[in-house]
Formats: sequence, C-alpha cells, structure tokens
Amino acid sequence: MSNSSAATSSKPRTASSQPSETSSKRKRGVFQKELQHMMYGFGDDINPLPESVTLMEDIVVEYVTELVHKAQDIGSQRGKLSVEDFLYLIRKDNKKLNRCTELLSMNEELKQARKVFESDEEKLRKVFEVDETAAE
Repeated sequence: MSNSSAATSSKPRTASSQPSETSSKRKRGVFQKELQHMMYGFGDDINPLPESVTLMEDIVVEYVTELVHKAQDIGSQRGKLSVEDFLYLIRKDNKKLNRCTELLSMNEELKQARKVFESDEEKLRKVFEVDETAAE
C-alpha cells in the first residue's frame, strides 16, 4: 500500500492500535476471506497475518464509509443518491474512474444479455407448450 493514499485522507491517522469509533460499532470480520484473497493476489502470503487482514478491513471499511457519506452529501442536494455521485467523487483518480466505468458498462451488458436470454427462453417455452397441445 502506498503512502499517497494515506496522505490524501481527510482524517489524520494515528498509530494507535485501538479500533476507530466507526469500526467498533460494526460487525468485524465480514470481509476477511475476500481481503485475504485480494492481499494474496497483490503479493502477500497465501495466509496473511490476521492482524494484517483486520487492519486492511478497517482501512477499506473506513474508506468506503467516507466515500458513501460524501456521496450522500452530494446526492442530498438533488434529493437522491446516484451512481454519478460516486463517479464525481473519484473523477480525479483515473484508474478508479476507468475501472468503475468499465464495471458499470459490463454490468449493463450482462443485464441486456439476461434480458435476451430470458425472452428467448420464454419464446421457447411457448413453442413447446403449443407443440404439446397440438400433439394431444
């Protein structure tokens, strides 16, 4: 993890091992397995230290929570929260912005494919129902 992401945080980080106020209120360990896999994918040991995974979870949850709160502030001006609020917040980070737009377009393609598949499946079901009634 680079120091640049820690430097851009709006809250100063302390070296205390005490959990932050927000992390003490939430259920801990929810993302442990996923974070272990991600950490391994980025070069950590296949079984990283539990303390490392817990620290990463705290950092990720804090980042996402702050991002959501900022997006809610932006969305409250219009009365609703939207995807564009998040895209606006990450607009200066090209890697994140490009990845988000890629995932959003991929999600849209999957929705369209499901819709086509379901309509084709429905047409086939109707054809088989007609064939069954004609055979009787």
